[in-house]
Amino acid sequence: MPSAPARLGGTATSVSVMPPTVAASGLRFAYGDIVALSGLDLEIPSGLIGLVGANGAGKTTLLKLLLGILSPAAGKVEVLGRPMPERTLEVRSRVGYMPEGPCLPPDQTASDFLIYAAELGGLPLRAARQRASDVLTIVGLHEERFRPLGGFSTGMQQRAKLAQAIVHDPELVLLDEPTAGLDPEGREEMLDLITRLDDFGINAVVSSHVLPDIERTCTWVVMLDGGKVLRSGPLTDLSTTESVHLEVLDDRDRVAAALEASGAVVTPDGNGLLVTLADGDPSGLVRDVLADTGVGIRRMGPRRITLEDVYLAGGGGQGGEDA
Repeated sequence: MPSAPARLGGTATSVSVMPPTVAASGLRFAYGDIVALSGLDLEIPSGLIGLVGANGAGKTTLLKLLLGILSPAAGKVEVLGRPMPERTLEVRSRVGYMPEGPCLPPDQTASDFLIYAAELGGLPLRAARQRASDVLTIVGLHEERFRPLGGFSTGMQQRAKLAQAIVHDPELVLLDEPTAGLDPEGREEMLDLITRLDDFGINAVVSSHVLPDIERTCTWVVMLDGGKVLRSGPLTDLSTTESVHLEVLDDRDRVAAALEASGAVVTPDGNGLLVTLADGDPSGLVRDVLADTGVGIRRMGPRRITLEDVYLAGGGGQGGEDA
């Protein structure tokens, strides 16, 4: 794919040194008697951020509050340092949004629609035409740019929706279930495009209940459950434990006995052993036991757990009404 226009193509800034793209304090919203967000406190850093949770966890409600589509019943929320909904128009000029449901005008061509979206973003007509052409090329729709959107496949429509979200070169894009309805090939194409946003210097909040998609694309994860933050942090911190997974070439029982004699908790795990200490990293102990026993190893490393493991361990997955 070609390089992106204007600011697109810049170098993304480290998550750790940038101010938060989103900050919320005591945020509450309810649909009648159904509470979607309940006293939510949250800071979302820059970068590619996963927003995960079961249906009804509050993900879509949060996105709509960030866009000023909804107003909070209580609490405060800022987007790119600007309070919402007080500065909605200013924020929307700097934010792109890819909604989950159908939203494309079926009788318009992809080119006309993108030009219109770019003009809404403040670009003059000539610049809007060039930007639309460039962005359609980035998402792989250049050859289909003069076809009506109503004739697009689901995968092409999803890419067109992403294109309209970034055509005005936003600082932040909000992507609501971007892989919904896609076949495996289309899903991989979409995830590749999302990953490229970081290279373009565009921050993204990717809302999804498909946890492997978040593991594939994001560096930071916010887990919602029941309208509250269940966990929030770097993906590597959430998916790494202080346990060591060890596969030995032979004498597994002998190694396990030696580790247990030294105070470790050893659990069979597939073809290997899962080794844990009550206090600290067991890596040093494992190395010492292997040296003493002379047993060879096939592999050894920290145990990685999935986001699903983390979510379920935290009590997630009990979402109620769709929110």
